[in-house]
Amino acid sequence: MVSSLFTYLSLGSALLGVIAPMNNWTHSRDPFIAKSSQVFADTTNRPEENRFTKTVLSNDLNEPMELAVAPDGRVFFVERHGKFYMYDPVQKKTRLLHDFPVKAVEKYLNGLLGMTIDPNFSKNHYLYFFYTIQDNNQTKQRIARFKISDDSTLDLASEKPIIEFPIDLEVSAHTGGSMAWDTHGNLFISTGDNTVPFESSGFSPTDWRPDRLTFDAARSAGNPNDLRGKILRIHVEPDGSYTIPEGNLFPKGTAGTRPEIYVMGCRNPYRISVDPATSIVYWGEIGPDSGVDGPQGPRGYDEFNQAKKPGNYGWPFFVGDSKPYHQYDFATKAVGELFDPNAPVNNSPNNTGAKQLPPVNKAMVWYPYNKSDEFPQLGVGGRCAMGGPVYHYNAALQSKTKMPAYYDKALFMYDWMRNWVFAVRLDDQQNFQSMEQFMPKTGDFRRPVDMEIGPEGSFYMLEYGSVYGIDNEDARLVRIDFNPGNRAPIAQITAKDTIGLAPLTVAFTNESYDYDKDQLRYQWRFDGNTVASTEANPTYTFKKNGIYKAILTVTDPTGQKNTDTLTIKVGNTTPSVAVSTTDNSTFFFPNQTPLRYTVAVTDKEDKTIDKKNLKVGLTYIPKVAGNEQQIGHQQISASYNLGKSLVAGSDCKACHQVNAKSVGPSFTEVAKRYAGDKTATAKLANKIITGGGGVWGEHAMSAHPQLSRDETTEMVKYIFSLGVQPTNNQLPQQGSLDLKEHVGNDQSSRYILTASYTDKGSVGGAQPNLALMKSDALVLRPTKVLATEADELHNVAKQGRRLSNINDQSYFVLKSIDLKSIDQLTYHYASKDQSATIEVHTDSPTGPVISTVNTTPTGDGRKYADVTAPIQNPGGKHDLYFVFVKPDGKNLLGLEWIAFQRKGDPVPQETPQTGR
Repeated sequence: MVSSLFTYLSLGSALLGVIAPMNNWTHSRDPFIAKSSQVFADTTNRPEENRFTKTVLSNDLNEPMELAVAPDGRVFFVERHGKFYMYDPVQKKTRLLHDFPVKAVEKYLNGLLGMTIDPNFSKNHYLYFFYTIQDNNQTKQRIARFKISDDSTLDLASEKPIIEFPIDLEVSAHTGGSMAWDTHGNLFISTGDNTVPFESSGFSPTDWRPDRLTFDAARSAGNPNDLRGKILRIHVEPDGSYTIPEGNLFPKGTAGTRPEIYVMGCRNPYRISVDPATSIVYWGEIGPDSGVDGPQGPRGYDEFNQAKKPGNYGWPFFVGDSKPYHQYDFATKAVGELFDPNAPVNNSPNNTGAKQLPPVNKAMVWYPYNKSDEFPQLGVGGRCAMGGPVYHYNAALQSKTKMPAYYDKALFMYDWMRNWVFAVRLDDQQNFQSMEQFMPKTGDFRRPVDMEIGPEGSFYMLEYGSVYGIDNEDARLVRIDFNPGNRAPIAQITAKDTIGLAPLTVAFTNESYDYDKDQLRYQWRFDGNTVASTEANPTYTFKKNGIYKAILTVTDPTGQKNTDTLTIKVGNTTPSVAVSTTDNSTFFFPNQTPLRYTVAVTDKEDKTIDKKNLKVGLTYIPKVAGNEQQIGHQQISASYNLGKSLVAGSDCKACHQVNAKSVGPSFTEVAKRYAGDKTATAKLANKIITGGGGVWGEHAMSAHPQLSRDETTEMVKYIFSLGVQPTNNQLPQQGSLDLKEHVGNDQSSRYILTASYTDKGSVGGAQPNLALMKSDALVLRPTKVLATEADELHNVAKQGRRLSNINDQSYFVLKSIDLKSIDQLTYHYASKDQSATIEVHTDSPTGPVISTVNTTPTGDGRKYADVTAPIQNPGGKHDLYFVFVKPDGKNLLGLEWIAFQRKGDPVPQETPQTGR
């Protein structure tokens, strides 16, 4: 439920707005169609991920923007609100060097946006800053040069403004702000299109009506006579002036153009980099927000771009791999011709430059909100492309932390929203070849906003933090090192009894390991700093009540060490909580009679059970999706909520908080706004998918076409629940419940009856008061079970909604099934010409047989039939093994579902679907 990124990146973040429906937009120009012929890198020698270590250098930053690493190892970085910092690698401390009085009004989201160091920094000590100023009532972006001393004192009197350009302050979007250098000492500067993107339905903002200047990107990005929406290339002279290098996009003196322009047609090139070996420019382009193609043109794409030479990259007339927009009349809604990528023309009345534009270059990599056909490994969700550095391995560099030769000449690109980093491989002609994710398991990236290579060959990264627009605690500066040699061991402790009464004897299990298979030494501390044991698996008795830290330190022969800590609580024991029923404990039935239940609670220390501390509740989940289909008995908490889980797993939290405002409204604000609106759930569920804006101000919410309508409905229900005042609707400790919510929707729903009890704490009131909680849950599922929901498969394949490729002795397993009141099974299957036998065994594929049925051919592998067989109840819960039997049989049948039935229950109805 978030946009491509912050307002000044792309933004889309308030709830609601209208998106244009899909129309007859086409794209058929062969030169601009990707062939999806990726060549994947040879990963045979890929370094083990555990050889990369991520270290936090500076934490709790406030909207960090851009960084630069000096040759002496000092790390300079800036925050949007004006603070300029230096991390000292010797003292391992961060110092505030200056607080720029920048124009960083929250509404407009400008400020101190970027910085870089001079290529000859070791000699001239020059730093460059990109920041917003107010000059004679006009707002400008300024790039200025300052000098800094060896002791990191910024000389304010040395300021030399290099280049300035005015911006429209009322526009809270698209600033650019990144800077980089080529091998010839030329400075590249990225600028955003400074255009309102929120009133063009997520398509191209080319509104040419009078008084709509800031809604027209053709006036900036598409204008050869304007420095916005560009990547500029200039050469800074010793006196602070600049000259124009030969070979920019427009020769000096060309009418209607600016000679500083190297790349035009950019929406928001927020992070750029230049390959120090080739001087090729790379950048991430933040794309528009539409999740679908529409009458105005293509859906939105983010891009990773490469400029081997000056060029036009199309915005606002093209996007992605040069997909063209239609000429569109915002007044009449009339759709005109497609823009021509070979000879684009800018006829905007706001265009102050040449109308005839250079031919368009397509993106190197482009991807929408949904899965990309060309680059599927980039995933789905919000988008915010950032262009990173190209790494060049230096064998002569004496460094223990430099990146390995495996990544030589790789371009590192990253996405702020999706929290990934990819290494892009190029061929000998510097064309895209392949990509692979960097540190996919251990990266733990927190919205990377800048990435640079230090002089020692390590990576430095600024992470913006979890939520846009606030002072995030997890906003930080980090360094990523590579370890080619001996690795530190990993310490791990486990113990069965970590809670109990004094004296408490605990047997500790050491599960430590060493990647290099070194012999380890152990030191255990149980009560303070004294080493109490050097055994691998010691036993220790805690004689007094209290909370203790059991600390294990493991050391390898080189002295590399690691620690792990396990908390031991002495003075109480955990209560026992059990939810039970005299009815079936696995299934609810189509014609469900009241569910009788009892919650049993015992506690060794509590003489009486305080019912005020017992919480019993029933949750109904209408649809369990994806990998949550099998909700296990021990996996449910008392607060389980499908919508909450979906929101937590999405990108919603990047722009929304529960109670506090971010770039988007808080969820509680949304809930209050739509209280009493019976149509709101359906409207907002659709809006999460399609995107839009207009209700919460000018900001728009990005599209989420990868989510289903069922999923977004549950998300909206959870959001609305946050505006409901809590009521005392606790269930009694025992009783009966009418289960009615599933009527009309019993395909993949669940009832979850949960109970939790918190005891009175430590024995005799001892301190600290160790109050302990225990919970239990009873999960009921529909009697109609999809075969693809099986817990285990043996020699069976999933094919859409059914199991297939079933041979003799194939089987699948449904675990922990209660057959109380179940009299028969009905199978929904299809088989072209094979007969077979299905046996149900308990607890193993060779266990006792409790049901057998014979299937016969249905005449067509897509023609389904039902067959029913009796089943015996062995009592209690058992794992059921469904074994297919036909000696030498192959591809026996396709099975879609099994129904567990009582006598007299109706035959399950087939779910309508659009093909299998």
